[in-house]
Amino acid sequence: MAVPDTQNATPIASADTAPLSRRFSVAPMMDWTTPAYRYFARLISRHTLLYTEMVTTGALIHGDTGRFLRHSAAEYPLALQLGGSKPDELAHCAGLAEAYGFSEVNLNVGCPSDRVQNNMIGACLMAHPDLVAEGVSAMRQATSLPVTVKHRIGIDGRESFDQLCEFVEKVAAAGCETFIVHARIAVLEGLSPKENRDIPPLKYDWVYALKQRYPQLEIIINGGIQSMEDTIRHLEQVDGVMVGREAYHNPWMLAQVDPMLFGTDAPLASRHDVLRSMLPYIRSELERGVMLGHITRHILGLFHGCAGGKQFRRYISENAHKKGAGIEVVENAMLKVPEENEPASLACAAI
Repeated sequence: MAVPDTQNATPIASADTAPLSRRFSVAPMMDWTTPAYRYFARLISRHTLLYTEMVTTGALIHGDTGRFLRHSAAEYPLALQLGGSKPDELAHCAGLAEAYGFSEVNLNVGCPSDRVQNNMIGACLMAHPDLVAEGVSAMRQATSLPVTVKHRIGIDGRESFDQLCEFVEKVAAAGCETFIVHARIAVLEGLSPKENRDIPPLKYDWVYALKQRYPQLEIIINGGIQSMEDTIRHLEQVDGVMVGREAYHNPWMLAQVDPMLFGTDAPLASRHDVLRSMLPYIRSELERGVMLGHITRHILGLFHGCAGGKQFRRYISENAHKKGAGIEVVENAMLKVPEENEPASLACAAI
């Protein structure tokens, strides 16, 4: 299978592309971890593993495959998350992931949405560990890429640690070596997807216990993690940490990842440097006909904690959606935060 041309912007030099590590990653998030966000995040951290939004097997097989899998080499290392349950379809899409140059293919067994449940996608699959195992086995036969699974610690009706272990053991027997565990159950009846991210209590000790019981497996913890201090504490117990909303709303936290977890300098020294490096990408997307607001919505949190950060966010929010809005909106917004106001430390300021 020929590798399609997925490049849409000048990529980071290959020498600057870090090898895949799951020590720290940004969670797949619908409408958030788009190509624009991923390009932006990669400017802040070379080592953070990035994930696509979840893409269903049906969308890839019957829809615009190239549009769904479009990315830039600048985003690597980059994992594709799939939603599906039919082994043959999962296998086909795993092959596409390799052909399109992704670094990993991940199966979603954690999304609690009613819409995906009706198609046997997401957290409802925790009730069907044998089917998940069949899907993982088929994917592994179709690709040489790592095949990983992201799941909850349980769902309503299957809420015990023993049932979680049963799920992990069956899927591991099919060849999965990496489990990304959201440390909450998913309540499939009675809670919305948003409520499922907050209301079920976090049980980090269950994820720690999984690592203790299955030391041969790579266990990544996810759910409610908001700082590098949290990250370091978790890494004393598990192999890796996946951060979701905090990495999106306060993206500069990623600037701490490379120096604190990998012993290397951050790619760029300041938030202003990140925005200046983002401008060529924004120009290229505008030339493709992408509306400015579809790109800039991902950078609104860059100056979180800086004097002028609220003015930066407000200026973009008020102007990026206007007809004909161009690169000057970002350039003018940058002036709202004089560089001398930016903290010298990489640490995220608290507000």
